[in-house]
Amino acid sequence: MIDTLFSQQKQSIDYFFDSIDKKKVQIALDQILSCSGTLFFTGVGKSGFIAKKLAMTFVSTGTKAFFLSASEALHGDIGLVESNDLVIFLSKSGDTKELVDLIPFLRQRKAKILSIVSHQHSQLEKLSDQAILLPLQRELCPFNLAPTTSAALQLMFGDLLAVLVMQKKQITFDEYSHNHPSGNIGKKSFLKVKDLMLPYEGLPLCTEEQTVMDILPILSAKQCGSILVSDNNKQLLGIFTDGDLRRIIEKYQSKFLDKKMKDVMTSNFKFVSPNLLALEALNIMESNQKLVTVLPVLENQQLVGLIRMHDIVQSGIRGENE
Repeated sequence: MIDTLFSQQKQSIDYFFDSIDKKKVQIALDQILSCSGTLFFTGVGKSGFIAKKLAMTFVSTGTKAFFLSASEALHGDIGLVESNDLVIFLSKSGDTKELVDLIPFLRQRKAKILSIVSHQHSQLEKLSDQAILLPLQRELCPFNLAPTTSAALQLMFGDLLAVLVMQKKQITFDEYSHNHPSGNIGKKSFLKVKDLMLPYEGLPLCTEEQTVMDILPILSAKQCGSILVSDNNKQLLGIFTDGDLRRIIEKYQSKFLDKKMKDVMTSNFKFVSPNLLALEALNIMESNQKLVTVLPVLENQQLVGLIRMHDIVQSGIRGENE
């Protein structure tokens, strides 16, 4: 039964993508992009819930939009609509009375009307400036009545429109993130390396003349997975990690303890600025062919801290691939 339903819904989605008139989609996209006012989304029942969600999506992606209640519009809310606005109707049948009744009053206010329907030759299709037909093979409901597939198509198509508008407007990550100051998006947008790094005073440090035996207690006590080799002027000379320790044990066996840091440290190291976004530091770590879990932090060529992958992830930030 599960496989059958999955197959039926997949077939309906495929039918939608195979059958939709992309020229009409372009016309609708152009109409949205040319709107100098506000987008109003409206619908009744399940379509109303989808309309609310789409209004929120457009707002969060940089387009001024509101949900207009079809039942409240004729009791005062229509006063929000102005001549440079675009009202987007969502309706499976395209004949919903509450929506059809709105149109004459929207015409009086000289607002543009775009309808998204699933039935051809509906009243909304005829009365709108533009109409998009969402090809619907059948509802997933066994009686072909409950708005299941049709609601999914409305949501999916609305989200596609929102992303198309984002791309056409060339919305940047910074512009998008400023609409999401809280949560994971906000953290990705505003948390910097300096907010999460281990400061200089707490760093595991050693000189290049110290031996592996000398630094083992520091490496263990600091629990950073690495030790930083620097001079008295806070110049970073190299980095030595837990992974390096395993490799020199294998290479030098019993003689590894006598090796000086200048002979076993990694001199060609990556580093980041304290003002870099923590997300970007995480992406640098994940883009390396060899696993990198720590990065030294340099400012004006001086060592100021250490950023650990553990601290970034623990803050709630996830990389591009997560």
